Amino acid sequence: MRLIDYFPESSISIKPVAQNWQEAIDFSMSSLLQHHYINAEYIEAIKSSTLINGPYYILAPGVAMPHARPECGALKTGMSLTLLKQDVQFSKEDEPVKLLIGLSAADADSHIGAIQALSELLCDEDSLSALLTAKSEKQLADIIAHA
Repeated sequence: MRLIDYFPESSISIKPVAQNWQEAIDFSMSSLLQHHYINAEYIEAIKSSTLINGPYYILAPGVAMPHARPECGALKTGMSLTLLKQDVQFSKEDEPVKLLIGLSAADADSHIGAIQALSELLCDEDSLSALLTAKSEKQLADIIAHA
C-alpha cells in the first residue's frame, strides 16, 4: 500500500488556527471520526493520555502524530493530515506544532508500512519543509502521494 492510500477522502486539511492543543487534536481526528476509522472515545483517550503523559506523539519540531492505543476506539487503520497556518503549543517544554498527522491503528501491525513511509517523508528536509509551507490541500496530497 502507498502512503496516500491510508488517507480517507477529505482527511487532508488546512486550518487557519486552533485555539488550543485540544482543538488541534479535534481538527486532526475529525475526518477519521467522520469516516468511522475511530470512535469519539479514541479522541478522548488521546486528550486524557496527553494530560497524563504529555504530548508523547511530537515527532519532530513542528510535527505531531496524535494517536491512542487500538483498544481505545480505533476501528480501521488510517491517517489524516492537518496543517495549521498558525502553530499551537502543546506544552511549555515542547516546540509549537504546525503539522498534525492523525493516526488510527486498528491493531499492532497494520500501520507499520505507513509509519515507515511517513518517517522517510518526514526525514527528508525538503519534503518536510514543503509540507509545513504548503498553500493548499492538493499540494499536501501531492507530497504524500509521491512519498
